[in-house]
Amino acid sequence: MNRIAAEYIYTGLSAEPVRNGYVEYSDDGTIVSVGECADTASEPDFRHGALVPGFVNSHCHLELSHLKGKFVKGSGMSGFINQINELRDFTSVENKKAEAAKWMEILWKQGVSAMADISNCDDTFRLKSESPLYTRTFLEVFGTEPQDCASVIDGVRKLASEAMEYGLDAAPTPHACYTMSPQLVTAASAEGLAAGYLSYHSEESREEEDLLISGTGALADNYRGRHLSTPPVTGKPSLMYFVDRLLEVHEPPVSEHILLVHNVCLTQEALDYAQKYLKNVWWAVCPLSNIFIHNALPPIPLMRENGLRITVGTDSLSSNDTLDMVKEMYCLQEAFPEVPVGEIVSWATSNGAGFLSKDDMLGSLVPGKRPGIALIRDIAEDGRLTSSSVSERII
Repeated sequence: MNRIAAEYIYTGLSAEPVRNGYVEYSDDGTIVSVGECADTASEPDFRHGALVPGFVNSHCHLELSHLKGKFVKGSGMSGFINQINELRDFTSVENKKAEAAKWMEILWKQGVSAMADISNCDDTFRLKSESPLYTRTFLEVFGTEPQDCASVIDGVRKLASEAMEYGLDAAPTPHACYTMSPQLVTAASAEGLAAGYLSYHSEESREEEDLLISGTGALADNYRGRHLSTPPVTGKPSLMYFVDRLLEVHEPPVSEHILLVHNVCLTQEALDYAQKYLKNVWWAVCPLSNIFIHNALPPIPLMRENGLRITVGTDSLSSNDTLDMVKEMYCLQEAFPEVPVGEIVSWATSNGAGFLSKDDMLGSLVPGKRPGIALIRDIAEDGRLTSSSVSERII
């Protein structure tokens, strides 16, 4: 039997921490018990900081790790797309794989136990198959021209077969409304729904909303300037357009697990529409990426008022300076100080595990589970995170 104690224990299921608590666990990492210490002075392994379950990074693009430090901040979505098109393949496949491997190890050492990762190619398949960190891989597709739909789907099916040869949980998924023809959104969604999971970039920018609502703005100008097709002007939020495309291939209600990522421009109208038809939806936030590209954040108060299941992701090193879940949590804490730290921890742990259907073993410090344990050091006396807070894996 092993035992570790700390000033705070955030279980992942409660906003309130256990103060001066302990966690007992077996040699294989199974949680045995959690409770308050009778006397901290008598604890042989008492740490300053907070113990938390292993994190679940609900949105990452590991294969873009070679792009760290290459992008100009504050470019908006149109400018970001231009940079991704220019820089994505600026280096060798070997270097891409080496950078991905480096950051996969960093994620594990920081205490990330599971991840929803986006792949557009096979660069990270072997790496993920050999890592102790669980990943579900979303094979993201693009294609603005309707006539290309069949060939794109054929290509991503072959990529899915390759991922499965590595033993990965993987399936196609649509990227976003502005990078895909209506036909491809529907076809890729059908592939993902058949596997039970979708991850979709939703309402990430004002430019995206302007494109769908009125056909105007920087993103619309960008695509037309490159002679690319744009999605239909609907006069409605882009999330409603996505739901309508899902309903082309799935009778309501849609009970498969759907992750809507970013949600910067989420409105009550759009979330009501989504919840009307989508019965197992989670809402990922990647605050540092949103600030990097748009200097904007999702409407956390609105999301909490509606009881949405929020998760936390890091996005990629093309739109972030690091893949650090604690930094994301600190950003959320500082921007929304009314949210208890324990609630943010639950977003970064148990909610993500729920989306991945791994909450039977991951995401919370509960007897019988094996979520991994991370220690967050350099926290304030009241248990809040600080700018110097960092995490390390204990088990």
